[in-house]
Amino acid sequence: MSSATAPPTAQAGGTGGQQSGVQEPTPARRRRVDGEWVRRNGVYLALLVLVVINVIITPHFVSEGSLRLQLVQVAPVVIVALGMAMVIGTEGIDLSVGAVMALSAALMPLYLGYGTVGAIVVGVGIGAVTGLVAGVLIAKVGVQPIVATLGIMIGGRGLAIVIGGSIKSIDDPGLVALGTGSFLTIPYTVLVALAAVLVVGFLVRRTTYGRQVVAIGGNRRASLLAGLPVSRVLITVYVVSGLLAAVAGVILAARSQASDPTKIGLLMELSAITAVVIGGTPLSGGSVRILGTVAGALVMQLITSTLISHNIPDSMAQMIQAAVVILAVYVQIGRKGARS
Repeated sequence: MSSATAPPTAQAGGTGGQQSGVQEPTPARRRRVDGEWVRRNGVYLALLVLVVINVIITPHFVSEGSLRLQLVQVAPVVIVALGMAMVIGTEGIDLSVGAVMALSAALMPLYLGYGTVGAIVVGVGIGAVTGLVAGVLIAKVGVQPIVATLGIMIGGRGLAIVIGGSIKSIDDPGLVALGTGSFLTIPYTVLVALAAVLVVGFLVRRTTYGRQVVAIGGNRRASLLAGLPVSRVLITVYVVSGLLAAVAGVILAARSQASDPTKIGLLMELSAITAVVIGGTPLSGGSVRILGTVAGALVMQLITSTLISHNIPDSMAQMIQAAVVILAVYVQIGRKGARS
């Protein structure tokens, strides 16, 4: 009499070397596990592939100057994307981050009379104010996130142009040092981005607040019934996003040593959302992937810089970025289907 599976009482070390109660995973199960692993870690694989390709085909890619340039350019995107990841984790969206950057950069030169720190505080503070307005509209008034932040995006950019007017040069030594200086060869802008990653990562992974953010994004109604402070968490998430966007605006203005409200932060909301989506944070909320977001920003930076360094038009780079975003969303849908 034959048997398709080993009996539960089979002894270890018996014929064929089978272990008690242990079944070998089927090929279909192994494929499913492998596919899920690729989906979760695809952004890191893509980053590795891009680095290898650039090492092979891009002259002087492996040099201190090239590495410094890549990190300096991606730092503002990383900072903004961290706040966007938290917002998307609550099943929201923040389209106002680019306008907040412009508003911060436009205000800061007007308050340089209070010193470098005073000007930076004003520039960052306006980000908190706009985030508070967005959060209240969403959490208290009930306005949809895309509508509330779209209004702030349009109004904020207009206000930045009214306040800032034409391009203003920034020659404050402190701000110039922030934008162009370094500590132990590491640019200050990169250090600010690293600090933001550590702080936001700690908030999301190690605090009750971070667990509340994820819970609200996963099921807002259940969070309300469980007694979580849903409105307060939503408001603070948008405040954090506004703060980080304002920090990025200060950094960009300091790096370029000029405030141009028509250019600073332009399309930054799309870059941030792209980094978050590629990094694996689902648009449906309920999860925030910090390292994935950083990797997503680096992937998009390397794609752009690789194409530019090989004389491929910027329009083609934008098309490739769009294809990458669509692919990332498709992978998310596949992951969701695999879990259901």
